[in-house]
Amino acid sequence: MSRFSPPENYRRKPAAPLPARRDAVTRKVKVLFVCIGNAVRSQMAEAFARHYGGDAVAPSSAGLAPAQSIAPLTMKVLRDRGISVREQFPKGLGEVNAPFDYVVNISGEKLPPPFDRGARNWDVADPYVLPEQAYLEAAAKIESLVMSLLMEIRGRRVP
Repeated sequence: MSRFSPPENYRRKPAAPLPARRDAVTRKVKVLFVCIGNAVRSQMAEAFARHYGGDAVAPSSAGLAPAQSIAPLTMKVLRDRGISVREQFPKGLGEVNAPFDYVVNISGEKLPPPFDRGARNWDVADPYVLPEQAYLEAAAKIESLVMSLLMEIRGRRVP
């Protein structure tokens, strides 16, 4: 028997299970992005949040006056980044499941209650009916703002 070997009759006790931590499982943070038509900016924000933060957030989007469909250039700009909006569609505020932990207003308009309470305002120009370059600029700004929001949310979540 070596100096470090246990005796032959030694039986190791099974390790006791670790106590369950109440904070071990955290729920996803609900985030709502709002713009005018829910066809460009809020759809971009929802797509970026889902793509980069799907582990931490449950993003939704809505419009004050929802369009019939997502703008084709919105889909193109996101598709070129490898991000799908296949499951997304324009909807109004009455069609989203409240309450939300965060509401982000990208509309430039005042939100109605209860969405206005504690809403964050992002100043992003609406590229709707503008050339593709305007969509690219809006996407870059929204992507950066979403990443900052995700860092903040992850910093506040209990691991």
